[in-house]
Formats: sequence, C-alpha cells, structure tokens
Amino acid sequence: MQIRAPTVTGGFREPIATLLADGKTVGRHYSGPNWEHSDGSAVVGKAAGNAPGTTANDIPWLKLEVVSHRGSGILAGVTTVQRINTMGGKLEGACDKAGTFKSARYSADYVFLRKG
Repeated sequence: MQIRAPTVTGGFREPIATLLADGKTVGRHYSGPNWEHSDGSAVVGKAAGNAPGTTANDIPWLKLEVVSHRGSGILAGVTTVQRINTMGGKLEGACDKAGTFKSARYSADYVFLRKG
C-alpha cells in the first residue's frame, strides 16, 4: 500500500498528516511516529536509516522498522515503513519570537511493507 501524505510539521516537533489513497482520506500520521488507518489498525515505527531528499528543501527519505502494532486491519502485518519522494519540509529561518512554532509544508509517499 502506498499513501500520499500532505502535511504540516512544527519546528520539528511532530508530524501532523492526513493519509490519502486515491484522493480519499484513509488515516493519519502523527508523533511517535504513528500511522493509523481508518480501519483501526496502526503501527509505530523507529528510524532505521535515511537518505537525503532530492533537493536542499526536501526532508530526508526514511526507513522505519515497525516496533508495535494495533488492530487487525490493513496495517497489521506491516514490518517496515518507508518515506520516499519527499517534497518540501525544511524550515527556513528562526521563529518570530520565543515559545512560538513555525511550520513547513511537505508531502511524501509512505510505503508500508510486509515480509513474505
């Protein structure tokens, strides 16, 4: 399954994303990092590797190993999550004042892999 995730991140505090498949909302991505499908299944990942984005403005591509599962839906057998085809997401400049957050929009494809 491949899901496109347009999102806004906060400095980098946490991802906040809507997961889309074929233009329809199918879940969300948030701190942890967690991916939660609308069928109730979810996974939590841990970074296992990265590669630079295509341009200097793109956040890195990531490989994440799944460390926990919830539910029995589409994400139940997932062992690895890859963030590829990133566009944007790099923050430029400092926040306007202390204690505030600055956001940087990005999009990426998240690929969910299973063994076997």
